[in-house]
Amino acid sequence: MAMRKTNFANGEFYHIFNRGVDKRDIFSDQHDLQRFFQSMNEFNTVEPIGSIFENRFKEGTKNPLGHPASKLVNFVAFCLNPNHFHFILEQVEDKGIEKFIHRLAMGYSKYFNNRHKRSGTLFQGPFRSIHVDSNGYLLHLSVYVNLNDKQSLQSLGHPASKLSKSSWAEYLGKGDSREYFCKKDIILGQFSSIDDYEKFALGSLEGIKLRKEQEKELEEFI
Repeated sequence: MAMRKTNFANGEFYHIFNRGVDKRDIFSDQHDLQRFFQSMNEFNTVEPIGSIFENRFKEGTKNPLGHPASKLVNFVAFCLNPNHFHFILEQVEDKGIEKFIHRLAMGYSKYFNNRHKRSGTLFQGPFRSIHVDSNGYLLHLSVYVNLNDKQSLQSLGHPASKLSKSSWAEYLGKGDSREYFCKKDIILGQFSSIDDYEKFALGSLEGIKLRKEQEKELEEFI
């Protein structure tokens, strides 16, 4: 599948996704999942990571999420599945999306290969991206991403995996608040309450239809 060239602009929203090479799993256990999740926050800074970075990820440690003063992107929503991920990102620095995803993929791949004694690429080529060019699309995409692990996998005949994590709990104000870092007001600010967004999301699940362009890109992706 050829990658579409996207010209990323500051203040615009994008659906970013990728999967493991040959559809392989990119998380083998909870430690891998948490490492990737923390990396989503740690690599999202304009500042150099530096050698101190590895000390934040010692085996068996769970570090609280920080909030870098100068970010490359804002996370609107995310979903991590065993063999692929989905992000909705707002670019806030020039080339922020490209820099962030490059850091994330390279850093996590190095960790994963070292831990699991493997070599070679972990992800299926360059990440893929779709410009979110309308508010209605953004709202429905937030549902698709927030509930991707619960709905999309099951609709394809796969049970939801324990090695999945999404921003759904954060949107509902559940789970560990120390792990909150999405810019939810972009979505939730358009609803009178969290309950109203939850009703909108659950009511949209069955009838949600992404653009033909996206459906074509996601075909055979999961």
